[in-house]
Amino acid sequence: MSEWWEATRDHRLLLQHCDGCGSVQHYPRALCITCGSSDLSFREAVGTGVVDSFTVVHRAGEPYVLARVRLTEGPILLTHLDDIAEPRCDMPVLLAWRPLPDGRHLPVFRSADGL
Repeated sequence: MSEWWEATRDHRLLLQHCDGCGSVQHYPRALCITCGSSDLSFREAVGTGVVDSFTVVHRAGEPYVLARVRLTEGPILLTHLDDIAEPRCDMPVLLAWRPLPDGRHLPVFRSADGL
């Protein structure tokens, strides 16, 4: 997991690929969720996807959008949508980054509409 977090310092989203069966998974695990192989490697994601589902959370502070984004490579990432006034399912999105105090970054997504 530390390799994954370290890559966020350079704005790189890594996905785990199974070198045995070719499946792609996220979040990082010790074994492939498809075939059980431990022959796994990290590769950088292209940074695009579509909103699978979302909810607007109205808690302390400003509301925020929590979404399931289906990445182009296939895995689903639970993440925030930033700067999207009217989110919708099937909306194309692009990877963006939210800085953390320690220099790492959280992957978030923004609308790809109109790009």
